[in-house]
Amino acid sequence: MSFEPPRRLVRALGETAPDGDDWLEKLPEAARQAVALRELTVERVQVPGGRSSLVLLVRRADGYPAVLKLAPRRARPESERAALAHWGGLGAVQLLEPFVTEGELLLERLHPDVSVRSLPEARALLEAAGTLRRLWVEPPGGAAGHPFETVAERTGRQAAAMRAGADAEVLPLVDAALTARGELLAAPPEHRLLHGTFRQSKVLAGERMPWLAVGPDPVVGECAFDLARLVRDRVEDLIAAPSGSATTRRRVKRLAEALDVDQDRLRGWTLFRAVESALRSRRAGRTKDTELLLEFATWL
Repeated sequence: MSFEPPRRLVRALGETAPDGDDWLEKLPEAARQAVALRELTVERVQVPGGRSSLVLLVRRADGYPAVLKLAPRRARPESERAALAHWGGLGAVQLLEPFVTEGELLLERLHPDVSVRSLPEARALLEAAGTLRRLWVEPPGGAAGHPFETVAERTGRQAAAMRAGADAEVLPLVDAALTARGELLAAPPEHRLLHGTFRQSKVLAGERMPWLAVGPDPVVGECAFDLARLVRDRVEDLIAAPSGSATTRRRVKRLAEALDVDQDRLRGWTLFRAVESALRSRRAGRTKDTELLLEFATWL
């Protein structure tokens, strides 16, 4: 069977490593070796799949359906493994094996084509928020002894790239986003293990639980940071609606109240993450995404 990476993965990795590397070149053979090592039967490559990994739908030797995920080091797969092991299947997909090979994860099979985005918007937000709440736990080793990147560290790298990429057109929004970050980091209210890249498409239908989170890029910090990405879900629909700005403000309020998060802190992190994503999209040449995100940020 061919293990050629989907176009979406090739394109996304090209954005994060424009000079290229040999991971994609070695991927087909690495996938064959990973499958043989575990005595798996491959059903298909998941298409379009993710933006940071190759996902194979497989069956173990005992017939149990599973997912084999292969990711490059820059996608931090070992951080994902550590978070999934700590969550132990509560709110997130279950890890089916301990460490075997770096960058390879064998996971519980969910329904890969059924996410909460398939639900009406109001219910989708409710189900996604309920799933996210289960993930907000004390990190292993406590606030100081955990192995994960912190919100301060991750957003520090992002802030440096934002400053470098800011021109006169976006400078006011960048300044506002960076000011918000500085104020938010001055007194974080808690340090929890967070999903890191949570949105509706990251919540899939399962068998043992109705909805489970997948694809974390875990980070430790305050819960409002994790919730901020959910605020702008279906941003293209928000921008197209005449009441988009009002809907966004109501969404911030409702999500903050539903998950006991400070509304102003949620708004601040939503602003920072929207502007950061906009500039990242602009660097990658995704003009439409850039315009949508910048307009969204002005509503905050």
